[in-house]
Amino acid sequence: MDRRKFLTTTASASAVLALSACNENNRQAIDYSKHPKKHADNKHVNINRNKKTTIKLATSWPAHFPIMGVGVERFAQRVKDISGGSLEVKLYPKNVLVPALAVFDACSSGQIDAFHSGPYYWKGKNSAFSLFSGIPFGFTAEEVNSWMLFGGGLELWREQYAKYNLYPLLGGNTNIQMGGWFRKPIKSLADMQGLKMRIPGLGGEVFSKMGVNPILLPAGEIYTSLERGVIDATEWVGPALDIKMGFYKVAPYYYSGWHEPGSVLELTFNKHSWSKLAFEHQSMLEVASSEMNANMTYEFHAQNIQALQKLKSLDVKLLQFPDEVTEAGKKALISVIAELSAKNKDFAQVYDSIANYLKLSEEWSDASLGYFLNIR
Repeated sequence: MDRRKFLTTTASASAVLALSACNENNRQAIDYSKHPKKHADNKHVNINRNKKTTIKLATSWPAHFPIMGVGVERFAQRVKDISGGSLEVKLYPKNVLVPALAVFDACSSGQIDAFHSGPYYWKGKNSAFSLFSGIPFGFTAEEVNSWMLFGGGLELWREQYAKYNLYPLLGGNTNIQMGGWFRKPIKSLADMQGLKMRIPGLGGEVFSKMGVNPILLPAGEIYTSLERGVIDATEWVGPALDIKMGFYKVAPYYYSGWHEPGSVLELTFNKHSWSKLAFEHQSMLEVASSEMNANMTYEFHAQNIQALQKLKSLDVKLLQFPDEVTEAGKKALISVIAELSAKNKDFAQVYDSIANYLKLSEEWSDASLGYFLNIR
């Protein structure tokens, strides 16, 4: 063989062998099945590891308050977990940083970055805000979530909150609420006249038309007010939370309700604070809030069905409002809607959206769920 050809062939073969060896080594270096420890070490890579962001979030609930308070605590932990620690939600339960019903103003002004509460508490700012929580004889939890996410409700809510430098996310739902605890039984519409009752939102407006004196109280003041006769009745949420509040000890008559069939809870941010967040952090907050929204709704149902059995064992009287009270409530709602729509174009705009969506939903529910529940 020619010497030049031999050297060329040998050099080429050596190069191939060397390249082959490199490829084999590289294959082994990235074969994580052969190096499980290295693979495990890489699972928490986060591009914001060195950029920690803290969000100050105040709530309208006491620390560790069942379902609502605990739900926000889980949300905060979830955000920390999925952000790899780069995003921390620092929680301030009611009255720690700001009073329970001052979180809206504190967030609007930038004193805090976010809050967890209920939109109906702010109807004094804009009557339309009460509609975002729900309406008497209106949306169930499933229906209001559907309207919010796919019927234009969330866009309307954000448009109106933006005027107060706020950016809301869905933050839970109480599911259907009970009609309340009464010191004396309600046997007729006459028994509602002059009754002092803790009840917020549109439900309070409707009950007012029926002769009730609605009063807005934070959670910590309700039991004492009821016990001392400062108020004659209170609605709160449902069996799971109501039994923990002890209302049955001082107001033994417990009524099924129609004033809040599915009340929205909010996770609302200061709009400027939200805009400064990295896009990936915004996305994490949206995902975690969506999870909280679903979990709270389902947990209310899970705990209510258990708590109802306990209430029955305590000989609590489970009652329904007389037909004339319910019919008076429906008429009062029509009157309230007409008055508020005439006074406030924001209210009229939101209610029109709700009414159109609710009509379609009612037809579907009657043909599907309503039929099923009647025969189950």
